[in-house]
Amino acid sequence: MKLSLGPILYYWPREKLLDFYAQAASWPVDIVYLGETVCSRRHIFRTDDWLKTAEMLADSGKEVVLSTQALIESESDLKTLRRLASNGKFSIEANDMAAVSLAGGRPFVAGPHINTYNPYTLSILAEAGATRWVMPVEMSRQALADLLAHDTCGMETEIFAHGRLPLAFSARCFTARRHNLPKDNCQFRCLEAPYGLTLKTREGQPFLALNGTQTQSASVYNLLAELESMTGLADVLRISPQPEHTGNVVSLFRTALDGTATPGQAAQELAPLLPEALCNGYWHGRAGIDYSTPPVN
Repeated sequence: MKLSLGPILYYWPREKLLDFYAQAASWPVDIVYLGETVCSRRHIFRTDDWLKTAEMLADSGKEVVLSTQALIESESDLKTLRRLASNGKFSIEANDMAAVSLAGGRPFVAGPHINTYNPYTLSILAEAGATRWVMPVEMSRQALADLLAHDTCGMETEIFAHGRLPLAFSARCFTARRHNLPKDNCQFRCLEAPYGLTLKTREGQPFLALNGTQTQSASVYNLLAELESMTGLADVLRISPQPEHTGNVVSLFRTALDGTATPGQAAQELAPLLPEALCNGYWHGRAGIDYSTPPVN
């Protein structure tokens, strides 16, 4: 199985972005997704910056994919989307059907925000040019196995394997609202929350994370200990970047895939590096917030 580094879902300062991708160039990942998928107001990195970073990572031997926004709201969003789709060198990750259309039959990746739950959708995406699809994050292992029992038209399957789950998007900005600011004058408060804002239940349990217009899980979804259950199902495992320890997470996944450590051992080493509790309930067909501890091999 290959490893991918998903698009950064948060708003980080320019220097942090530059440093992050300079380090990622040497990490044992095969694929790197670049681009803003959450909010068009996040433009510390503009299209030219993403393309320049893509060139640097491609020169280091990575497959680079340009990720597109999941919620297209304006003509300026479409302008950016058109430029990404017509860049002429790198494929795109389509997170909206508008991006599928603008791909124009060229190879692309169908992102996790396109509702792909049955073989008919897979065939439509393959006909449009998709060469890989990313499983929706709430899909269970059994549902995936049932879907892959049908013809997948030669597409690779990618699974979101680590990170806070991207659950939903809204036209409203929850972070701005938290600070009593309008969305159009948010003062870029997301910069103050490099890992989102944790939302707790009345009982004090971390439940969701507010990330601008995106709602995430507060718990960190992690399938490192479940690698054996993915045999024959996954071609690519996605690691979603976090502000700290992403390189360590990548290394632990790689050691488990290479057999240097068992998945259970690697998962135990990973746990102390995470900012919140783990979850893997969706993979087992249960409530997403649940976590089952696999036996240590």
